[in-house]
Amino acid sequence: MGSVASFFGQLFGKEEKREEERRLRANDRHFNLSFHYVNNAIKTSKYNIFTFLPLNLFEQFRRLANAYFLFLMVLQLIPQVSSLSWFTTAVPLLLVLTMTAVKDASDDINRHKSDKQVNNRTVNVLIDGVLKKEKWMDVQVGDIIKLENNQFVTADLLLLSSSEPLNLVYVETAELDGETNLKVKQALTVTGELGDNIDALAGFHGEVHCEPPNNRLDKFKGVLTVNGQTNALDNDKVLLRGCTLRNTEWCFGLVIFGGPDTKLMQNSGKTVFKRTSIDHLMNVLVLCIFGFLASMCSILTIGNAIWETREGSVFTVFLPREPGVNAPLTSFLTFWSYVIVLNTVVPISLYVSVEIIRLGNSFYIDWDRKMYYPKSDTPAQARTTTLNEELGQIKYIFSDKTGTLTQNIMTFNKCSINGKAYGELFDFSGQRVEINEKTEKVDFSWNQLADPKFIFHDHSLVETIREGNLEAQAFFRLLALCHTVMPEEKKEGELYYQAQSPDEGALVTAARNFGFVFRSRTPETITAWEMGKQVTYELLAVLDFNNVRKRMSVIVRSPEGKLTLFCKGADTIIFERLHPSCNKLKEVTIRHLNEYAGDGLRTLALAYKDLDQSFMEEWKQRHHEASTAMEDREEKLDELYEEIEKDLMLLGATAVEDKLQDGVPQTIEQLAKADIKIWVLTGDKQETAENIGYSCNMLREEMKEIFIVSANTAEEVKEELQNARRKMCPESADEPSVIKSRAGLFWLKKTENVQDEKVDGKYALIINGHSLAFALENNLQLELLRTACMCQTVICCRVTPLQKAQVVQLVKKYKQAITLAIGDGANDVSMIKAAHIGVGISGQEGMQAVLSSDYSFAQFRYLQRLLLVHGRWSYLRMCKFLRYFFYKNFTFTFVHFWYAFFCGFSAQTVYDEWFITFYNLVYTALPVLGMSLFDQDVNDRWSFQYPQLYTPGQLNLYFSKKAFVRCMMHSCYSSLILFFIPWAAMQDTVRDDGKDIADYQSFALLAQTCLLVVVMLQLCLDTHYWTAVNQFFVWGSLAAYFAITFTINSNGMFLIFTFIFPFIGTARNSLNQPNVWLTIFLTSLLCILPVVAFRFILIQLRPTANDKLKELQQVP
Repeated sequence: MGSVASFFGQLFGKEEKREEERRLRANDRHFNLSFHYVNNAIKTSKYNIFTFLPLNLFEQFRRLANAYFLFLMVLQLIPQVSSLSWFTTAVPLLLVLTMTAVKDASDDINRHKSDKQVNNRTVNVLIDGVLKKEKWMDVQVGDIIKLENNQFVTADLLLLSSSEPLNLVYVETAELDGETNLKVKQALTVTGELGDNIDALAGFHGEVHCEPPNNRLDKFKGVLTVNGQTNALDNDKVLLRGCTLRNTEWCFGLVIFGGPDTKLMQNSGKTVFKRTSIDHLMNVLVLCIFGFLASMCSILTIGNAIWETREGSVFTVFLPREPGVNAPLTSFLTFWSYVIVLNTVVPISLYVSVEIIRLGNSFYIDWDRKMYYPKSDTPAQARTTTLNEELGQIKYIFSDKTGTLTQNIMTFNKCSINGKAYGELFDFSGQRVEINEKTEKVDFSWNQLADPKFIFHDHSLVETIREGNLEAQAFFRLLALCHTVMPEEKKEGELYYQAQSPDEGALVTAARNFGFVFRSRTPETITAWEMGKQVTYELLAVLDFNNVRKRMSVIVRSPEGKLTLFCKGADTIIFERLHPSCNKLKEVTIRHLNEYAGDGLRTLALAYKDLDQSFMEEWKQRHHEASTAMEDREEKLDELYEEIEKDLMLLGATAVEDKLQDGVPQTIEQLAKADIKIWVLTGDKQETAENIGYSCNMLREEMKEIFIVSANTAEEVKEELQNARRKMCPESADEPSVIKSRAGLFWLKKTENVQDEKVDGKYALIINGHSLAFALENNLQLELLRTACMCQTVICCRVTPLQKAQVVQLVKKYKQAITLAIGDGANDVSMIKAAHIGVGISGQEGMQAVLSSDYSFAQFRYLQRLLLVHGRWSYLRMCKFLRYFFYKNFTFTFVHFWYAFFCGFSAQTVYDEWFITFYNLVYTALPVLGMSLFDQDVNDRWSFQYPQLYTPGQLNLYFSKKAFVRCMMHSCYSSLILFFIPWAAMQDTVRDDGKDIADYQSFALLAQTCLLVVVMLQLCLDTHYWTAVNQFFVWGSLAAYFAITFTINSNGMFLIFTFIFPFIGTARNSLNQPNVWLTIFLTSLLCILPVVAFRFILIQLRPTANDKLKELQQVP
């Protein structure tokens, strides 16, 4: 729709100017309207009552199959061309169009209702110095509005003031990112002073310069100018549409973006539509079928030309041609007539049936109680219906670690302070004591603000703190000050921390228990209780954490006036920035960190730096300039951060424990047996990831070798990768074998495939983020791919979200294999979107991964059921459906082809027109759907017990171009039997009473009955798992055929509709003859017997794993 509008806009010279920067002034509608910003009304509906029919039909006829059948129907309306009534194509086409239109109309009516309901919500708007109730749709950019508790945020607002202390507001962002935990926003001090004073708010004329509308939920860049003073604006000062105000009596906000410009609406654009490999194959096959149809029609047209020349001229004496019609024109018209007659090779109902099957298999995932997690009341969810069969073809799994393989519930376990390790217990002989539930816990009763749930066993750390050890106190002071946690104190002493990540929550809680209690924060201060004394620090700057920096810092001034920078982050990042005097302490701390990582703990390094007052004044001025810059703000801030975060003094390191989820090792073992390769992409350090690898059964003792790539230059990385590859496969070539080919519709898509290399034994590869950055460069990525794909397990450590996506895209590009990415956090979204299939874990890190995923559930262990049961069954069912569907349609069509040689290539149909209409629509629709929805080769228990059954899907064994050709050959054989046996049997046959029954109508009835019985028998042979529904569909369809046939061949129908039902009495005259039933039996036997014999011989000589298990399953 948008593209059509923009096309006409350009056509008439009206091209929409792209907004580069937004300017607005509070309480000045005249100024703001001059920029022509959109108002706050939204429109998500696609149609109205006048445009629905033309636009919906236009959309539907953009699909090749629908357009083709419309073209056929037009041909059938031309008497000189059509040998079939128009309704044989019109009825199926109309049914498909109507079903789709009803669904689209229903969806759009719901969108209209939703739009109307949202646009007519009311909100208090400050107009001419008075608060007035206005509809959402009438709110304009630059208006000041008042929100109250539990109200939805009307538009994207700059927060001005609130009822809460320090101008805080609490918002729930569930509609934006799926997260139900409250987020805290805070107004600028300069606007917070306005409070709820209507006169002051009405007189506020601050001017905002900010970024244009965009879809980045986590970023906002702008400045507010008030009385000549410029203030930086970021995401913490903005309330987004879609949020809900919580625990806040009221707040005032300035509308920045309205309606379609809001970030919520900007994010509701079209997502990338993922298609399965079977979809791509079907498109190619349908194109080939068009070519095949044209070939058949051409052959029959040539036959008609020869026949007209040799035989047709004889008939012109008593059947003269119409004026102007000669043999060449007749042949030309015959071509189009056969396009109509043979059109069933292009199946109109194929795509509709495929969508129904996918929808059914999606419901099975949603309804599966074995994938329901009762602790969080979370069922499995198929968030898309188009990818089910691809779940049965996965070759590579890319998994996050934290929250995906582990629980993401963090507990402070150990720490290293000034070179001394704490957290472990030793007996008198110096031997480590194992900690269990009976081990004595540290008593924190001396600290009234301690968290009673916090557990620690090493008493020496408390003693060190209480003795006044300065390093230990600085260590926990850093943990109490350097974070983004928000405190909530409902009662005196009852503290509750709201942390953005479980790591932060665990570290701040640890500091709290050891006497450094974080109590409150304002934009300018942080208040803590240090060993029972209240201390308020002036907060001068927060140097934010992000996935590139991998560290966070705060700069504070103590009550004594001392300036300090506190920094915590990944050890590799912190160690690069340490003062040379810390080298000795760094070596000891590294040793401790390696021990912690070896135990599978998550580690962080802590450091500080004392700052000079004059330097700080100058740096703060530059920081203000950078933070208010509208261009390259992030780059300028990064340079400033790099400048100040150097020559740090090391304090120590923390280690928090994140336990494995239940069933992870068993799941990984099962997936490995299914020949699925698992790559773990984690931000943790190498030793932690390695330990988790062993715990998860990804790294096993029986592996021949585990290669570790941790070089610091591109050349060294290349050398280490090559050495690993040569050890695994000594005869492998130096250069990779890249096969270039073309694929896709019209073979326009260029593909490159790096061939797998044979490896004797199982290997693993561990590569760190620094080395991975070099390995992903163009000249090294194929070397990385070759080496990694030889390994059963690959673990990438210290990786960024971008690198996760790059690794997935590398495998997708050069391996013609299906990939799956699974994660639980916002940092996994790029990886989930990059893979063929994305799976989200609904865990502790919010719902962003789930919202971007195709499938979601609560625990990693459910992945094996999703793939080995639902995925395998979906793939099996879809392949069976396609093989059978093409078989029955080609068999139906080929009979017409053979008949052409006996009817003078006149395009006469071999079947009754009503049979042609109902064949795909009524007689064979439900039985094939029944098989495709309920069939299973073995039950779910056997699928788990024998993961090897999954391998055929990875190799595309059940449906491919070869399988399609075999279907055609099978159809060709069946059609020969189905035409020539009835033809021979009927040629000189007489009835019991001696009358001749060798007429066209009787032959048509016999041919179509034989066809239907044979395709039903073939369906029965293909069905392995029978249910009452399957039985009902098969017998019901046969019963419907005979009931409809006897009805339309009855005297009554002939008398009422003489021209529509001409086959009067044919059914009762033919089907009461024993030789007709004998012909049906003989035809069926000759069609089915070779299939049964071939399958029996195949099972005896080359039984598959499925065949062996089916036998075992049948043994009681």
